[in-house]
Amino acid sequence: MRFIRGNPAILGTISLDLFAVLFGGVVALLPIYARDILEARPFGLGVLRAAPAVGALLMTMVLARHTISRRVGMRMFQAVIIFGAATVVFAVSHWMWLSMLALAVLGAADTVSVVIRFSLVQLCTPDEMRGRVGAVNFLFINASNQLGQFESGVTAALFGTMPAAALGGVATILIALIWMKLFPSLRDVERLE
Repeated sequence: MRFIRGNPAILGTISLDLFAVLFGGVVALLPIYARDILEARPFGLGVLRAAPAVGALLMTMVLARHTISRRVGMRMFQAVIIFGAATVVFAVSHWMWLSMLALAVLGAADTVSVVIRFSLVQLCTPDEMRGRVGAVNFLFINASNQLGQFESGVTAALFGTMPAAALGGVATILIALIWMKLFPSLRDVERLE
């Protein structure tokens, strides 16, 4: 933990993931969207659940062919902002095709962010610390996913489903913008090396 606190690139990367996913966990609300908002029935729920994975798969194929070779830090923040914007689009959509597209874009943007974040954490960590830092990173990722689903449910209960999802997307965008200011060395990372 002391090593992570003393390394702004790693601290910024891990905490960005924690807070962005904490507020952007719209996937937990998909059953409500499928049943009440999009009236898509169980088959539609399955399609909605698959849409982020389809976007992620397509982006993985693009990244396997075309690596992100410059302005890596900025690309990571842009991906998180696109993730948040896609969440907002999904939140307000009443059309199945737009909802599926927004979720696919969300999955693609998350893939870009994850690839960069994992690479930065691994490359910025000395060999003798890599396992321990990786364990902390893994803990934060898993905790943020579960807590994000809890946060989405609580927020939906308080404000309604659509406002909760939109609020989560806006919060994700704001977190990315704040982190760009708080961690300028992370924003200015040029290459993964």
